[in-house]
This record gives sequence, structure tokens and C-alpha cells, in this order.
Amino acid sequence: MSDTRDDRDPRADGLPGGDRPGTAPGSAPGSAPASAPVSERRAAAAASAPTSRRTARTAGTGGARHGRLRRSRPLVGAAKVLAGALAVLLVSGASVGAIAAYQVRSDLGEGVALPAAEGQTAAPTQQSIAAYEGGFNVLVVGTDNDASQDESAFGKRDATLNDVNILLHVSADHTNATAVSIPRDMVVPIPACAKEDGSGYYSAMSARPINEAWSYGGLSCVVSTVQSLTGLEIPFAGMISFNGVIEMSNAVGGVPVCAATPITDRHTGLDIPAGETVLSGSDALAFLRTRYGVGDGSDLGRISSQQVYLSSLLRTVKSADTLSSPAKLYSLARAAASNMSLSEQLTDVTTMVQIGSALKDLPLDAVNFVQYPGTTDGTGVYAGKVQPTTAVATQLFDAIKADVPFTLPEGSTGIGSESAAAAGDPAAGDAAAGEVATGDAAAPTGDAATGGAGTPTGEATAPAAAGTGSTEVISGLTGQTAADQTCSVANDG
Repeated sequence: MSDTRDDRDPRADGLPGGDRPGTAPGSAPGSAPASAPVSERRAAAAASAPTSRRTARTAGTGGARHGRLRRSRPLVGAAKVLAGALAVLLVSGASVGAIAAYQVRSDLGEGVALPAAEGQTAAPTQQSIAAYEGGFNVLVVGTDNDASQDESAFGKRDATLNDVNILLHVSADHTNATAVSIPRDMVVPIPACAKEDGSGYYSAMSARPINEAWSYGGLSCVVSTVQSLTGLEIPFAGMISFNGVIEMSNAVGGVPVCAATPITDRHTGLDIPAGETVLSGSDALAFLRTRYGVGDGSDLGRISSQQVYLSSLLRTVKSADTLSSPAKLYSLARAAASNMSLSEQLTDVTTMVQIGSALKDLPLDAVNFVQYPGTTDGTGVYAGKVQPTTAVATQLFDAIKADVPFTLPEGSTGIGSESAAAAGDPAAGDAAAGEVATGDAAAPTGDAATGGAGTPTGEATAPAAAGTGSTEVISGLTGQTAADQTCSVANDG
């Protein structure tokens, strides 16, 4: 895909901006405050000691310090809240608890209002998650600019762009979930969004890249634009920063990713060998930002490569190693909360607990990471951008609106990734056995459940709800389940 931007323009590498305004640069979200009792400060320092887990070369901007928690009810809290890891953690945050809820809640702030665009109706406020008919939806946005981010590391921008847009749908019976990544270069209508100062509305636009929506009303405009695009009501939304990605990867001790062949990208500084590498800190961020290093160098290739990371992150968070560590859970929640801006409803602790409870028992093979259908072959306003593939998108969102599970075609991971079995990754079998959650989380199906890797041979990837029969196969849709072991594919072009 062609791109008129200079290769060195960090906006072409897309992912969130730096520290959330009001957060002291370089602070460690998991550390105990200076005013805390001595015992708490000592516990936080002890919990931040290095582990023996193998990690990749990491140039992270400081590891998150792990605060030690009281021993009482660690697993009860651990199973509750998504909110501590909403955004890039998204579905992975389903296992993250509201440990030390007061501290996490104070990090979240007052929340961002989501006024409706002209002609739209604001999503109603429900008293309970269960009240949302047909399930509920959460939009996670990553921006490429922030007032406090490190310009020497990420460059200076003259505008803020919403370069990551992931829409999570959770079924009404809480048996399956779908996370839809919308390409930042996809050309869509942007509605007449409400101005930030409440003085009126911006002018509507019929065909603009979706990553410009933030410039016309902030988070609420991105929500309005995605609602118009998908036809889904979005009551919850959040924004994540560069630093949030770094700190959350540090909090879980790194995220294992697989590369089919060595991947290098001079634009982001990514340089990893073939096989499995555990990424944390700025290396994890570089992996998520890389565009020119994977697939065909387009945003479509980047999304399928990002899904390699996201599915592994889910497996890591739902693993016994994470769930049994209150220090990790607390550090993860604080790291996320300190680097996010959430909509007003998501800053309510009760709502956060309800969302976490709805997601905590989802089996890995019931969580789909998919890409909004699109092509880079368009002309006119779509030249050099991404044109929506309307027929496939309609089929996808009809299934989501009807709240019915669907099936991905076999071998449909996308141009930036492939099954670990096809890549010949010897670590795939061990990863399937070692990273699957214990307890309520189900083991991967097919080959992964028997020690193999990748999508089961001869079968489609299916996040079917328990008790359902055959599900609809959406031809032309790309993605994977969280149970699928996949590897990123280098851009050899």
C-alpha cells in the first residue's frame, strides 16, 4: 500500500501517544507513594525485583514497580475487573482485578464525557451490564500524540490522530467476545461531532481517514464515527498512551511473541530473531508500532501482526503465573489506569467490576481478534488508503448485532501473520501448554489443546458459544482466536 507520508513520520507507525496528561513523566504506576507507610514502600520495592523469566533485549522506559498486596482474597479480586487493563489489554484485561480499588479509581480520574454527534442519540446509562440487550460494546482508542510524551523518542506531531481503534463486543450471555481492529487509514464518513467546549458541532465529512476523527471532538467523535460505521451502540470507551503499552508489558513480565523469520524495522527500532521472543518495555511498543517491518508494509499487515501480540497477551494474563501473583495484577491495573483516559461510565468501580465479571470466564477459543474488512486496491478517495469491503463488513456486524457466534475461515490470519505450525515454531506446543489459563479459562481447542500449534487442520477457527451447533463462516474475514498460536511475518518487499 502506498503512503504519501515521509517514512520517518512517526504517525505512519501508528499507536498511542505518551503519558496521560497529569501523570508525572517517568513515574512508575505500580510504586508505593512517598506518603505510604514504610511497610508498603518496602513491599512495593520487594515486588519489583527482577524475575528469572527469559526476556528479550529491552530498552523500556523503566519497569513498573510491583506493589505487594494483603493476602486476603487475592484471587477474588483478581477475577473481577477489566478496567485496570482496558485499551491495548482490552480482552486480556478480563482477568485483571480491582485490587486496591481506591488507588486504581483515583488514577482513573473523573472520566471523559461522550456527547452524541448531531443527529445521533447518546448511549443510555444502564444500572447493570446485564441490562444491555444483545451484549455490550467497548471502544479502545490509541493516539499518536500526547503533551507529555518523549519527543526525542517518538518525534513531534502537529496533530493528534487516533491510529488504533479496537471495538470489543461481548455477547449477552458472556460466552464469547469479538475485538474488531479498524485500520487507521480506512476512509469513512465522519459525522458532525460535538465540539469539546459544547458550543455546537463540527461539519460532517463524507470521506476521511478514520484516524482524523480525534481532531474533531476527541474521544467522543471517535465513538460517534465508529457507531456510524458499525451501527453498534457504544456506551464505553477509553484511550491508551505509548507509556501505557510499555508499563503494562512490564507489569506482566513480558509478552512472548513469535516471528516466522527475523523482523527488523528502522522506523521503530524493532530487531527480533526468528522464533519466540519475550518482549517488554519499548521493544513491546516497537513490535506493536511496526508497519514497514511486517506483512506488505501496510496497515492491514500491521493489524494481523498486532493480533499475534494481543492473543499472546491474553494467554499471559489468564495464565496461572499471572493470576496467582497479586503483585503482578496490582501493577498491571495501576500501569493501565495511570496511562488511560476513560469515558465517564468506565470510571465507576461498580461498572468496572461488572465488566470484569462478565469477561473473566471466557475461554480462549471464544475470543476472536478480527480486522474490519478492507482493501488497499481502491481508487479515487481510497487511493493509498483502505477501502471498506462492505459486503463482508455487513455480514460481520449483522452477526454481532444478532449476538450470534461466527467462524473464521481456515488460514485467515491476514498478511502480517501465519500459524505457528506453518512457521515451524518449535516453541508453539510448549506455549500452548504453558500459557493457557487454569481454573475457569478453557484450554485451546484442536491442535493447541493436544500440544500442537496454530489453527486445527481441516477446521475453521471458531469462537462458538457453549451449546451451539454449527456457526456461520464469514468468508473474506481475517483474524484469529486467542487460542491460536501464530507468528508475525516479516516484510520482504
